[in-house]
Amino acid sequence: MMRANPFVSARTLPGVLLLGILLSALVGCGKEGNGGSPQGAAPPPAEVGVITLQPRDVPVENEYAGRTAGFREVEVRARITGIVQKRTYVEGQRVKAGDILFRIDPAPFQVALARSQARLQDAQAQLRQADRDWARVSALFAENAISARERDTSQSTLDLARANLAAATTDVEAARIDLGYTQVEAPVNGITSLEVRSEGSLVGPGATDSLLTRITQLDPLYVNFSYADTDALRQRQLLASGGLTMVGGQRLSAELRFGDGTVYGQQGYISFTDSTIDPTTGTVRARAVFPNPDASILPGQFVRIVPKGLVRQAAMVVPQAAVMQGPQGTFVYLVGDDSKAKVQPVRPGNTIGSEWLIEEGLKPGDQVIVDGVIKVRPGAPVKPAAPQAKPEKAADPAAPPAAGAGRKAAEASPRGTQA
Repeated sequence: MMRANPFVSARTLPGVLLLGILLSALVGCGKEGNGGSPQGAAPPPAEVGVITLQPRDVPVENEYAGRTAGFREVEVRARITGIVQKRTYVEGQRVKAGDILFRIDPAPFQVALARSQARLQDAQAQLRQADRDWARVSALFAENAISARERDTSQSTLDLARANLAAATTDVEAARIDLGYTQVEAPVNGITSLEVRSEGSLVGPGATDSLLTRITQLDPLYVNFSYADTDALRQRQLLASGGLTMVGGQRLSAELRFGDGTVYGQQGYISFTDSTIDPTTGTVRARAVFPNPDASILPGQFVRIVPKGLVRQAAMVVPQAAVMQGPQGTFVYLVGDDSKAKVQPVRPGNTIGSEWLIEEGLKPGDQVIVDGVIKVRPGAPVKPAAPQAKPEKAADPAAPPAAGAGRKAAEASPRGTQA
């Protein structure tokens, strides 16, 4: 006869029985599949948001970094040699064309003008005398009272007097111009810089001693920017093929944005596009013009510029959340005829708001999965539904799809990551 275990008593027996029941339940659960369903049962199809792709015309609005510059940057220089007597403007303030900025000592030029005027009077008197002499000599020559030599001498004296009068007249005009240069005027409207020469400085017309100050014209204002040569080539190809049209004539409008995202209230236009590519940067230079009536934008400021007026015809556009990046490249998920998800490689172009413009890989009528892509497996059945009102945005709309961007893949499969 077996002896009873001395460690199991009547009090502990119910606990042992309960433990046995729990172990039996755990063993039964281990024989079931994921989620408590019987092993081998398929999970329900993932519900995903789907759009039926249709081509549409979309505006092409790329954003580029730019820097502002003055419409004109004029150097104000002295044209005569003299002493700067007075500066009549406030540095850094706005001036108008014709305003007097500097005064150069006019006394020497006033004397020079008076001297040239006296020479002019002398030349006029000599010409009157030569005229009288010629009248007498020509009459005597007609009566054969004098020789031809004397007549020719009188004629030469008259011609010389006329030449002297012309030279004296020119000297007076030159002296008057030099006297006018003693008042240095602003050639354009704009903002003045610091003075280069102060009162008492000797200035002259040479390259090294003539600069007095600079004026920057701020209205209108230039914005210089560059764009990639690939963009330029693509635009030319699309314009030639009719896939890209220009709205509003032959000049593109432009929008100016500041670093904080605010938009400038004045609309500009693209005034210049270079015909060559910069070999050092591989970009094409361009320039826009914007009104700046209150001088609120200063030269040298970094801004963002968006050319407007280009429309892409019959473009294929999908939300950014639908574009994924996998080991084999960029792709989207489509819903096949068998209601299963399939991988479709695509080649994205530019971003248009919160969407990608797809250059290759999609056709009208394709059903693109735009919501719930993270739950999709290639070849797995899906349940199509209407997309959400506001599709999920990518992390960086301005950046092109790149390997490693977005969510990390949960497994090494074509499922990939969001672009």
